[in-house]
Amino acid sequence: MDTIGILTGSTIISLLHAVIPSHWLPILAIGRQEKWSLKEVIQVTFFAALAHSLSTIAIGVVLGLIGQSFPEDIEHMTHHAGPVILILMGVFFVYRHYTHRHFHLADVEMKTRTKAGIILSLSLAMFLSPCMEIEAYFLLAGAISGWLVGLISLLYFLITITGMLLLVSFAYKGLMKFDSHRIEHNAGIITGLTLIATGIFSFFAH
Repeated sequence: MDTIGILTGSTIISLLHAVIPSHWLPILAIGRQEKWSLKEVIQVTFFAALAHSLSTIAIGVVLGLIGQSFPEDIEHMTHHAGPVILILMGVFFVYRHYTHRHFHLADVEMKTRTKAGIILSLSLAMFLSPCMEIEAYFLLAGAISGWLVGLISLLYFLITITGMLLLVSFAYKGLMKFDSHRIEHNAGIITGLTLIATGIFSFFAH
């Protein structure tokens, strides 16, 4: 697996994951119900996105360290079996998309009506639902270089938080008209296809 392939795939996954409505649309709905200002909605969204990013990156860094700890043993995998892993993961996520329920913030039971309580509940829910689709890239990146793991972490962090904040802001201001179910449906499929395409591309890159 080459550096360009890893960066391209992880960036696409990060972008797709940031636009999934189930991650930020419920925050907007709660904000409107609680009559929050745009600043308050953005604040809550930031904490939820931060929690989600940190748990995803924490798992990714651990996987990156695993890959970095035995580079000689994993070198063959990154060049040959790595693409296979991505393809299989892509197939799995496409299959899971059609056979399993997605995580929805709207399903989180709010036992408190205070703003602090809502932030805590949403942040905890997001922390416990990391983006597993991107984790394979951390493992493969770790076998190449520690800086690549750091770069993927930074890209995911910035894209996730910035994307969620922008989408919530646009939706709050009424600038977005969309079918949230259709967006989420397509994002799930494209995520799987991106993993598959990255794996196939890697076969021809070596």
